[in-house]
Amino acid sequence: MRKTKIIATLGPSTSSPEMIRQLIDDGMNIARLNMSHARHDWLREIVNELRAAAKERNVPVGILLDTQGPAIRTGDLPTDLELKPGQKFTLTVKGEQSEEEHSVDVNYENFINDISVGDVVLVDNGTIRMKVLQKFANKIECEVLTESKLKSRRHINLPGVKVSLPALTEKDLEDIEIGLELGVDLVALSFVREAKDLQQLKAVMRRKKAAPLVIAKVEDQAAVRNLNEIINEADGIMIARGDLGIECPYEELPIIQRRIVKACLTSGCPVIVATHLLESMIENPMPTRAEVTDVANAVYEQADSLMLSGETTVGNYPSECLEVLDRVAVRTERSGGAGFEQNAEYTGSRQKLAKGAVVLANELKAQAILVFTLSGALARYTAWMRPRYSPIYALCETTSQANALTLHWGIRPIVIPLDAQTPEHNIELAFKTLKEKDLLHRGNIAVVLGSIATGSQMVDAIQMRTIP
Repeated sequence: MRKTKIIATLGPSTSSPEMIRQLIDDGMNIARLNMSHARHDWLREIVNELRAAAKERNVPVGILLDTQGPAIRTGDLPTDLELKPGQKFTLTVKGEQSEEEHSVDVNYENFINDISVGDVVLVDNGTIRMKVLQKFANKIECEVLTESKLKSRRHINLPGVKVSLPALTEKDLEDIEIGLELGVDLVALSFVREAKDLQQLKAVMRRKKAAPLVIAKVEDQAAVRNLNEIINEADGIMIARGDLGIECPYEELPIIQRRIVKACLTSGCPVIVATHLLESMIENPMPTRAEVTDVANAVYEQADSLMLSGETTVGNYPSECLEVLDRVAVRTERSGGAGFEQNAEYTGSRQKLAKGAVVLANELKAQAILVFTLSGALARYTAWMRPRYSPIYALCETTSQANALTLHWGIRPIVIPLDAQTPEHNIELAFKTLKEKDLLHRGNIAVVLGSIATGSQMVDAIQMRTIP
């Protein structure tokens, strides 16, 4: 069983009911819905299709709503602009009219206040570079540094510049409200800069009496600086390498990725490696060898999940992309991992209980670890310890609990009716269910983590059981 989870972004190539079912069959654990491009009517339709397909196949599939965030973009242009090094270019705000032939409006009113003379402006994923020469009331004059073509509505990055954008835009709030209404399992907050950004999102969800997992997207230098406080506040971290690789020097990106994965595994926070994993497969049926190595490195670092973006939204080979991730992950997992979790300090008693179960399973080379969980916490602690040999079967009462665990490394959630007063019956039912699914067989050894009855009391316990 593959332990590294796969997140696939849905889009024009994968929105049909047939393709959704195909992706689930191919091993998609979580479907990402990118609100930078999605309409609300599409969102409603696609969530219904995902829930129906998962129910048909009796497998948990998480749904991740990814907010657009406070993106800075250029405005519309009547025609594409050809840019040459040395040319002057004007960026305007608040509808300022420019007499320059080469100019474009920017959608961020505080753009002039945040930026300084000498700063570098990156446009369209860094393909266009400009240096700020002068600032005026509602416009800045730049020098073009790279030859390129500027099209309408291109994304702007300002490396090292502290911008005063809000954590949640009006669009984000509207999108989140629809997502909460539809019961999405995870919400990703774009361009997180500090912990209070996540606190603001959680406050919105509390008012709506909803509790999906909150994923912080790390995609600029401020987030890297504030990494520890963000990890402490988030339910998960996404290393969004697209914008992060533009905001930071590209030679630093692998170091930053490893640092983030290590920090997450040390603290027990699940981590997603995202963007450009198999970019060439948007057009080609086979990955490059460099892409295979990149994926294998993320698996070796033991990231919880790998995320596909353009590969499955507009790519020609979405199914093949999932096959590549699956093959590379399964093979790399067999070769061992980086062991970053060994630096963790376990403070809570239930964390230490999970650690004891994993140590026992490793010593026994057990065929499974069974975790009976109501909130999911004990299963997440077990996954954090990264057991070497044993898949983790998390026995849950509800589908929503199971969907929330689809993010975590090594966990396969199973929904069965649980009775807190009859733990032995729960264990027998779990054994029966897992044997019916051909996941366990008679004579297998399983480490069981859950409650047992001692007289009139129920206590947490670790058991070694042989499958009858």
